Amino acid sequence: MTNFTENLSGLLFEPFNYGSLTLPNRIVMAPMTRSKSPHGIPGPDVAAYYRRRAEGGVGLIITEGTYVPHPGAGSYPDVPHFYGEDSLAGWKHVLHEVHAAGAKIFPQLWHVGLVPAPDGSFRVDAVGPSGLAGQGKKVTEPMSQRDIDDVIRAFGEAARSAQLLGFDGVEIHGAHGYLLDQFFWEVTNQRTDGYGGDLPARTRFAVAVIREVRSKVGPNFPVCLRYSQWKLQDYNARLAKTPAELEQFLSPLTAAGVDLFHCSQRRFWEPEFEGSSLNLAGWTKKLTGKPTITVGSITLNEEFIRTFGTPETATVTGIGELLERLERKEFDLVAIGRSLIVNPSWPAMVERGAIDELLPFQRDVLAQLL
Repeated sequence: MTNFTENLSGLLFEPFNYGSLTLPNRIVMAPMTRSKSPHGIPGPDVAAYYRRRAEGGVGLIITEGTYVPHPGAGSYPDVPHFYGEDSLAGWKHVLHEVHAAGAKIFPQLWHVGLVPAPDGSFRVDAVGPSGLAGQGKKVTEPMSQRDIDDVIRAFGEAARSAQLLGFDGVEIHGAHGYLLDQFFWEVTNQRTDGYGGDLPARTRFAVAVIREVRSKVGPNFPVCLRYSQWKLQDYNARLAKTPAELEQFLSPLTAAGVDLFHCSQRRFWEPEFEGSSLNLAGWTKKLTGKPTITVGSITLNEEFIRTFGTPETATVTGIGELLERLERKEFDLVAIGRSLIVNPSWPAMVERGAIDELLPFQRDVLAQLL
C-alpha cells in the first residue's frame, strides 16, 4: 500500500454520527442472500457468521434480505423471515452476537414481488404492480388496493418488530427489480391510478411504505432505503437519465422519512451521468443532503453478476480511488459485499495495510457460511 493510500485509509475508520445512529467507522457489510435459514429461521450458524464480520471490524451490518409478513413476499428457499416467533427469536440471537462484538445491525426488509423462483415458476400468491414480470411479461392481475395495503402493513409490522427486538435501524429493499422497484420501473408499472404515471408518481407506493414504517418506529429510529438504477431483469435499465430526473425521484422518498440512502451500483467507480465523476451515491447525497452508502465491487475487479454466474475468480484490487472519493465527501459510508464473504476481517486487514493479503472471491465459497 502506498504512503498516499495509507494516509487516506484512516478515513474509513472515522466514526459516523447521524441522528440517533452512531457507528465506530464507515464500513458497512452489504446485504447478501445466503439461503442458510431452513424454514425461514436463522440459526446459530447464521449468528456466528454475522458475529465474525463484527469481530473483523465492520461498523454496521445490513443483513441479507428478510421476508416481510406477506404471503407472496418471496419464493427463494431458506431465506430468513422477519416474522413468526421462531424466526424473530433467531434474529434476537443474531442481534445479541453482533452487539457483543461491537457493531450495529439493521435487518433488510424484502418483498420480491413478481420475480420467479429458481426453477422459473411464480408463486400463486405472487404480486406485482401491473401483474408484469421481466420485460413486461403478463404473469397475473395487477395488485388491488387491498393487496397494496396489505404489503404496506407488512413492512410496517416488520420494522416495528426490528425496533422491539433492539435492532439499530432498518433497511427497506427498493432495488434490483424487486417489488418496490417494480413500482419505480415503467416497464413493470403500467398502472393508470395514483401508483402509476411519471417517475415521481411511481414512487407513491414506496412513499406509503416508508411512511408506514416511520409511523410504526417513530421519528428517531434510522430508516435506510436501498435503490438502484439496474434491475435483475435488465442490467442497463435506468430510472433516471439525468440529475434532474433523479432529483424528482428522490425528493418524495426523502420527504417521506428516509434517513439514509444505500445506492447500489455494480461498479462503484462508474460515473452516473455524463459530465461528472460522481457515482450514484455521490449524486444522491448532492441532491438530497442525506448520508449515502456506496457499494459495488470494492477491492474486486469483477462485478458480482459475473462472478456469481461463473466459476471465475474476482481478483483483488486497491482502494485508492474509493478513498479519494471518501475524502471528497462524495458519500459517507462504504458497503463491502463479496470480499467480506471470503475475508471476514476485511476492515482489520485494510486498517493494517494488508490489502495484498485479501483473498479473491470465488463462487464456490457460497456453499457454506464461512
